[in-house]
Amino acid sequence: MIEIDRPKIEGSVAVGRNRRIGFAEFGSATGRAIFWLHGTPGARRQIPTEARAFGEEHNVRIIGIDRPGVGSSTPYRYHSVSEFADDLLRVADTLGIDKFGVIGLSGGGPYTLAVAHAAPARVVVAGVLGGVAPTVGPDAITGGATQLATFTAPLLQVAGAPIGRALSSMISIARPVAVPAISLYGRLSPQGDRELLARPEFRAMFLDDLLHGGGRRAEAPFADAIVFARDWGFRVSDVSVPVRWWHGDKDHIIPFSHGEHMVNLLPDARLYTMHGESHLGGLGMATEVLSELLELWDEKDSVES
Repeated sequence: MIEIDRPKIEGSVAVGRNRRIGFAEFGSATGRAIFWLHGTPGARRQIPTEARAFGEEHNVRIIGIDRPGVGSSTPYRYHSVSEFADDLLRVADTLGIDKFGVIGLSGGGPYTLAVAHAAPARVVVAGVLGGVAPTVGPDAITGGATQLATFTAPLLQVAGAPIGRALSSMISIARPVAVPAISLYGRLSPQGDRELLARPEFRAMFLDDLLHGGGRRAEAPFADAIVFARDWGFRVSDVSVPVRWWHGDKDHIIPFSHGEHMVNLLPDARLYTMHGESHLGGLGMATEVLSELLELWDEKDSVES
């Protein structure tokens, strides 16, 4: 297993009474800021090494964020996805960031759109990689793994936190089995994800995120499942920020049709089909994703000036 560099800065920000949100910074400390929202499961270090290097080379400040109940973030259950926006904006204020972009992988997709909806004057661009779609309400679409959330949410309301605490205690002794577990997941996945997880730098990134990013707490995936089964608190069609959406046409977790559905709902969006790729394909295209969003940012700046 190859070694992976530590974040430039890592810590947590107070966002409410007895609540904190963890973060990790990569790339340039003075460049344009992009918040990177992890998948479900995941934590603040779930950022490809290629994206980190891109930030260094192109003067981009990339900030990974722990959602409540994982890593350095205290446990907390949102009533709706929309509530996450206040927490991220508090982090941005504390870090001295005015305008920024947001990228969300899988379960980070809904939260990316929530921030874009809440702060269109501050969010310049948004990118979604195989993002989750609503399961209830007027924007809902059926199918995919997230459909299970509607069935499991009542159980997780009661059992999610205890299960998460049990997993947290197991993670501290997980290193001997973590690498084989990641390899096993890869072997059981479609070809696209299998090839990505065969790359040493991606295995190293996932292991680092598991043991050092998310090692303190593991309740966030269950909190995500609960809130995904509810109304998001905003309509997708009300997100005015430009959104670029990448989705694998072989995605075995979030169907490609969900990406098409969401892009059709969004007023300013473009769908990039990742041919032959599955659920994690967007991570393998991190530099292309960042380049596209920064080019769009430049175009917006030129129009406004």
